[in-house]
This record gives sequence, C-alpha cells and structure tokens, in this order.
Amino acid sequence: MSTRKANLTGFNPQKFAAAAGQPSGDPWARNEAWRYTGPFTRGNRFRGAFPGFGIAVVAFAGYMVYEQVFLTSSHDAHGAAAEHH
Repeated sequence: MSTRKANLTGFNPQKFAAAAGQPSGDPWARNEAWRYTGPFTRGNRFRGAFPGFGIAVVAFAGYMVYEQVFLTSSHDAHGAAAEHH
C-alpha cells in the first residue's frame, strides 16, 4: 500500500501549475516571438557559433592526406623508437 506523505507546508505544485496555466494576455509575447524564428532558430544559432569550422576541418584532413602520401621518407618509416636504442 503506497501512501504519499503530506507536504508539511501544504503547497501542492500540481494544483499551482494547473491554476497558473498560460497567461492569456502576455504583453511581451510579440516581442519574444522573433527570438525563435527565421535566422534565430536553434539550428541556425549553432551553425553560426563556429564560422569557418567546416572549411578548417576539410583543410586539415587534406593536409593530413598530403603529409602521409608525399612527405614520408624511408627514414620515417622505421619509427622514432628505433633511434633511441
């Protein structure tokens, strides 16, 4: 048998939320609406947070491929660990 403990303060959050509801005549609703539409949607804000990141990733990956293909020599193939022993 599961009985809920009574809140000592007498405050019931469910009743409070039901009574509060949504404000019918919010004077700031029109002024707040622009924040979440058009170029200010969550996806667009995230895309603009790191300008040039995509180009940088492609350039870095291209350099890594170039380095592996063209800048390896026979000396590098043995590894740095062999020189220390």
